Amino acid sequence: MTRFTSIVQKQRDFFSKDATRPLAFRIDVLRRLKSAIQKRESQWYAAIAADFGKSRFDTYTTEFGLLYGDIDETIKELPRWSRRRRVRTNLANLPGRSYLIPEPLGVCLVIGAWNYPYLLSLSPVVAALAAGNTAILKPSELPAATSQAMREMVAAEFEPELFSVVEGGVSETTELLEERFDKIFFTGSPAVGRIVYMAAAKQMTPVTLELGGKSPAIVAKDSQLQHAAKRIVWGKFLNAGQTCVAPDYLLVDRSVQDELLEQLRRCIERFQYKVENNNYPRIINERNFRRLADLIDPAKVVVGGMCDESSYTISPTILRDVTLDDRVMQEEIFGPILPVIGYSDVDEAIAAVRSLPKPLACYIFTHDTVLRDRLLGRLSFGGGAVNDTLMHLSNNNLPFGGVGNSGIGSYHGEAGFRAFSHNKSVLDKPFWFEPDFKYPPYSERKLKWIKWLLG
Repeated sequence: MTRFTSIVQKQRDFFSKDATRPLAFRIDVLRRLKSAIQKRESQWYAAIAADFGKSRFDTYTTEFGLLYGDIDETIKELPRWSRRRRVRTNLANLPGRSYLIPEPLGVCLVIGAWNYPYLLSLSPVVAALAAGNTAILKPSELPAATSQAMREMVAAEFEPELFSVVEGGVSETTELLEERFDKIFFTGSPAVGRIVYMAAAKQMTPVTLELGGKSPAIVAKDSQLQHAAKRIVWGKFLNAGQTCVAPDYLLVDRSVQDELLEQLRRCIERFQYKVENNNYPRIINERNFRRLADLIDPAKVVVGGMCDESSYTISPTILRDVTLDDRVMQEEIFGPILPVIGYSDVDEAIAAVRSLPKPLACYIFTHDTVLRDRLLGRLSFGGGAVNDTLMHLSNNNLPFGGVGNSGIGSYHGEAGFRAFSHNKSVLDKPFWFEPDFKYPPYSERKLKWIKWLLG
């Protein structure tokens, strides 16, 4: 028994009544969720600004806008996603029909992340509720104001047996993981992901783990450097680099390295990243600020490098002549520091990426389709883009998830619905035809027929 046994049991009892299964109920829940958020937009803008200075523009474009789009698409497509799907029936089972029936899993736990607290907490909940589950959300405790805002909204608008929020830190999360859930969805670091995975294994609970890693951006010598620089700078320094799919480091052909560095510098200067310009939040807390500041080698700084502990801000920083042995390459940065590593041959770049755990994202900048396909074929990563950064996340037709150390499973759009569903496999046969090949007594003649049917 834990502090949360009662609410988990209430959700299990509610789910067992099949109230969440009707399509009309699920669509109504999603509409209620969108309406509830829209009513509180102003309050939620203030909460995220209080937590780490995020502007209304960035909050809408990276949180509300994507979340509303996710809900709208889910409402539109849910009738199709929820239908039973016919699949081919093999010869041995004719006459007959085969189909898959999606069904909800049950009581789901969603553990959200702090860096995009609304989107990364509520988008998985949208998928869970759309699939017909109940949900308990545990937001990150680091942005306390946004966590409180979500708890207050859910408590006011939803029955706790359907959707509930549990606030707290490590102890509350640990207790929650002692409960038996039918699905756990976690967004966060690989280190904590392992803890969640181990806890889920004790209960045989399926998991989706959205983790992170050192996501590379590779710039070939034929790339359009001005455009590449603009897209890399935007993707790297959005949210002050506190983005799980931000380019973590840059691999660039040495023949264009100096020119690219100059283009990167110009972009940073032109974008004027500052908290007071409403385009650059602060680092979430002192611990992360100190960790990031310690990763900056002053001897390798070519842009930025300024750290202000009083405001937890670090200017957009670029390091050059970095090696894989440098400290900044030993962990995911998750902040506004971009190490640049030169390569003479693309095989060097491939070897560098493959020497590290599989990343969540990869970005390739080239016009050469042969080189593009070579890199896409030889590098393993969760998802990514060619000649852009981050924007693959905005396409819900592309499942979002990691591979290896960067995650297990995926979501977004239909993939999210599938992540919180089980597909029942059904063979449906009539009585009017019944060959006796499979029944005793056995014979060589029957075996020949079986071989033909199954071969």
